[in-house]
Order: sequence, then structure tokens, then C-alpha cells
Amino acid sequence: MMLEVQNIVKSYELAPLLQGVSFSVASGEVVCLLGRSGSGKSTLLRIIAGLERAEEGKVLWEEQDITDIPVHLRGFGLMFQDYALFPHRSVEQNVSFGLRMQNLPERQIQERTAEMLELVHMSPFAKRKVIDLSGGEQQRIALARSLAPKPKLLMLDEPLGALDRTLKQTLMDDLRQIIRNTRIPAIYVTHDQEEAFSIADRLIMLNDGKIEQVGSPEEVYRRPASLWVANFLGLGNTLPAKVISTTPLILSTSVGDIPLQDRQLSLHKEDELILLLLPEVAGMQINNLPRQKEPDNGFIHLQGIIEESIFVEGKYRIEVKIGQSTLHFISQLRFNHGESISISYPTGELQCLSRTRK
Repeated sequence: MMLEVQNIVKSYELAPLLQGVSFSVASGEVVCLLGRSGSGKSTLLRIIAGLERAEEGKVLWEEQDITDIPVHLRGFGLMFQDYALFPHRSVEQNVSFGLRMQNLPERQIQERTAEMLELVHMSPFAKRKVIDLSGGEQQRIALARSLAPKPKLLMLDEPLGALDRTLKQTLMDDLRQIIRNTRIPAIYVTHDQEEAFSIADRLIMLNDGKIEQVGSPEEVYRRPASLWVANFLGLGNTLPAKVISTTPLILSTSVGDIPLQDRQLSLHKEDELILLLLPEVAGMQINNLPRQKEPDNGFIHLQGIIEESIFVEGKYRIEVKIGQSTLHFISQLRFNHGESISISYPTGELQCLSRTRK
């Protein structure tokens, strides 16, 4: 691993902010710290950069402890949300700033600056003042300035937070491609799930200074490790359940009794748990004709009434009143308000997020 963060502990105004955080970043990997504002993401980034010091823990680079190495000797690049550009300098002067701090030959500075402007598609703007640029253009210049000195590690703190949705989507695509092309390992901090899922190779879910889950975007989405992760990602469809029979295994929920195949949950009668039904899974079928429940065929069969149907990016997000609960699913088909539907949901896709033994 290129970077290792070991057991970082940090407090703020006597309250714990980071509580034993450990993770690593491999060569060429983009790791995203994802969590709510105030969860400790930016503080952790500043500790890695050397701008703040942890109360406990170490930061290692290629197995060497750099905890006491000052920020200017670490060779890391850091891009802030507000970009921190020099308003009195031109675009090319901003991009070349770090190169001049390295006392490189002028020709090398000019070549590297031109290379970076070409990389971020800003070559025609080289002579402009940065105050004459749009927010998206300033973001590109800030990225070029961070990359110009060839940092060993690139760190980005909410780099798209100040941009509108349309511009953000365009720059997300560009940013992902630029980082991939440079092959520089990167840590990307954001509270925006769309950014994280678009850019990261691996997600680190941070909640109140603790890591809740680490995994690829697909792993975290399809198998959230906790109720907090599921709620933060807006997966919804969490159902309290109680075991009312173990042979066969049957759970009592607000949408009716749910028979389960033996999935090695080691459940006992009266155990309480939280079930998660993802809004879109392979094999799920949604039909506008009610159907009879079928016994033990690998599906649970739910019947409900459409409360809302919203067209989103080529599919329909439907809200369905089932029993005492309203669940949401993703459908390829359009349904009308008040329409009765049936949902066949694979039992193998049901997930248990927590369990209380009675």
C-alpha cells in the first residue's frame, strides 16, 4: 500500500471527532471518504496532509512513518472546496506556482504548465485572470495546480461542492477521467453520494468519526453493513421484523408475514431484526395484475397500491402502500396513482441489518 492511516484519534472542544480510524490507499486507487458534514472527513484529510496533528495514531507512506514530517516535505497535493487560487495571478501563473516553489528550470516549468492546462482542457485560458473564470473553470485550474508538481498523493476536499448540478455532472466525468489518466493515488472527500459513487474505486463510510463500512461502490450499495449506511444512502425500505416461527422460518412485519428460506441467520423465536429491501434487485418482478402468493419458491409476494410514480432517468420511482408501510421501488413500467400492483421479491436479496435476541 502507498498510504496507511493507523488508529487516528482526534478531539474537538473536548468532544471525540475521530475515533481510531484506520485505512489504506493503494497505488493508482481513488478512495472516497463519504459521510455527513461534521463526521470528521476534512479533519482526517488535513491530518494526512500534515496541516493538523492527531492526538493518537500514525500516517505512513510506503511503510515509512511520516507523522512528524512537515506538510511541505510530504509531497502531497491538496485541493480545497474554495480552490484557494491567487486572484491577482493569471491562469498559467496559478498552475505554475508549485513548480516555481520547487525551483525548476524555466523551460521545464513552462512545459509542465502547458501539459496541465491541456489535461484539464484550459489551454486557451492561460493568460486570463482567474477572477474572470466561471466556477467550473476555476475548479479545473485548481486541479491543474494540484497536479502540476507531480504529487505522490492527491487529496480533494469537497471539490465540486460549490457548483450547480448540471456543471457538477460534467466535471465529475472529467475529474474521474483526469485522475485515472494520471494514475496518482487519491483521497476524495465528499458528503455527496452521487460524486462518491461516480469517482471512487473504494468507499470509506464515516459516521461520527468511526468507519461504518469499507468497500467498492457496488458492495456498499448492494450490501450495506449497517442501518446507518442504508439510511445515509437513502436505500430505504427498512422493516422491523419479529421471528414468529423457526420451522419454517417466518417473520412478522408491517407488510405481512414473510416466509424465509434458511439463510444461516441462526434465528430464534421472538428475535427482532431490521430487514432491508433494496429498491432494485435482479429477479424482482413488478406487475399490474395482482397474483396469488406462491409457497416457498424463492420469492416473497407483496401486494399494494401505487401512491406515487416519478419518472427519473429512464425509469420510474414508485411508492407503494403495502399493509401499514410505504415502500419505494424502481420499475421499468409506468403505473398510475391508485393502481393495484404485485411485487415478487427474491428472498435471497433480503438483508438483515441488525438483530436483537429476546
